[in-house]
Amino acid sequence: MPQALTRYTIPDGIDFADLRLARDPDGAGSFDTAPLVTICEASGIDPNLMSNEDNASAMIMAWYAEHRRRGGAPDPVQDDLIAEVRAEERIGQTVSLPPGRA
Repeated sequence: MPQALTRYTIPDGIDFADLRLARDPDGAGSFDTAPLVTICEASGIDPNLMSNEDNASAMIMAWYAEHRRRGGAPDPVQDDLIAEVRAEERIGQTVSLPPGRA
């Protein structure tokens, strides 16, 4: 089944760094949801959809790719998350586990 593409509008004055991506010592990630809500509103998307982790992750990934394509600064937390996903995909792991768990 073909997937529908979602186009996001990133309003002027919002930068990827506004997400304030962070990782806790236990490996859990956190970010400020306000920029995602602003993007949703500018894009005509229900902001409540961002309460779903997969939706929020997809938007963040798409935003970061565009941010970097336009010469934006690397984000070490996002780069780390991307590396984790790639490593999991390489070994066929379908579930992300907290660090130190197998």
